[in-house]
Amino acid sequence: MSGVRCGDDVSDYLRQNPQLAQWVESFRGYCESNKQWSARREFILRNMEAFPTVKPGTSSSSLDKLLSLSMVWANHVFLGCSYPQAVMDKIKKMGEGIAVQDPPVHKTTKDGIMSRGKRSATDEGDADSCVKRAKAAPNELNAAWNMTQKSGPPPQAPAEHQPFFNRLYKAVAWKLVSAGGFGPNLDHFEILRSCVESCKQTLTCVFVPLKDIAGLPAGRTQKDGHVCEIRCQMVYMGTGYGRDESAAKAMASKEALKVFQGRKVTVKICRRRYKGRDVEDLVLLDELPRSQGFPPALSYPFQDEQLEHTSS
Repeated sequence: MSGVRCGDDVSDYLRQNPQLAQWVESFRGYCESNKQWSARREFILRNMEAFPTVKPGTSSSSLDKLLSLSMVWANHVFLGCSYPQAVMDKIKKMGEGIAVQDPPVHKTTKDGIMSRGKRSATDEGDADSCVKRAKAAPNELNAAWNMTQKSGPPPQAPAEHQPFFNRLYKAVAWKLVSAGGFGPNLDHFEILRSCVESCKQTLTCVFVPLKDIAGLPAGRTQKDGHVCEIRCQMVYMGTGYGRDESAAKAMASKEALKVFQGRKVTVKICRRRYKGRDVEDLVLLDELPRSQGFPPALSYPFQDEQLEHTSS
């Protein structure tokens, strides 16, 4: 935002805008230190103007993308993670002017934002604990796709998201008990929405016409209607089909609530199909064994738009 310049200015700006401060604070990761969060918070505020559809208190795909880029930037600055060059160039530009006090020095990135040292063959091996590196591919398309995999959820993401979904599990359990138990006549979306908001987060719903979906389950031959995918904190929760967006959202919410019927929920990194390719996605799971795969992803908040075009 235009009023945000540096760390002290950010604090002053947020004191003058308490509602904005509360909204931004909800995006802090449970494992982030004060220094890490202060820097990533400034990254988010500085770049909000570049995403005109991002509005405080409202979920959107643009917000998911901004938050994903902020995590990519923070992972690079504080953990030394490296990403495809298109992503590195983008976060470098978005992070210009943000002063990080005593940033860690990493010798594992070639064109790092914070470090300037040359990269050696030994250093490259040290980065494997942070980033999955692309293997040799038989053609340029596969090579490009392997590179985009670096933009998937970081290995620590499930552990960072788990505390929130533990709280959400308790909120949903109490809500269902007060409603007389899980059943077909409930307003599933309203239950899910109210529980998520009671935990200081918002749902993200993505809608796509059914006719535009590839790889539908066997037997789904009709082309009318819509498909809805529900996420929270970038974690996939459920997909639903319906004659219109409202019906699809209701079915997706019902599928999401089914996950909360077990003794606990767990955030895991799972393989899903996105635009005809396998990707690693954050998924909320119960304890029941799965006899089939997941529906194809309608959205994927873990890769840059340029890379999305490269892999399609």
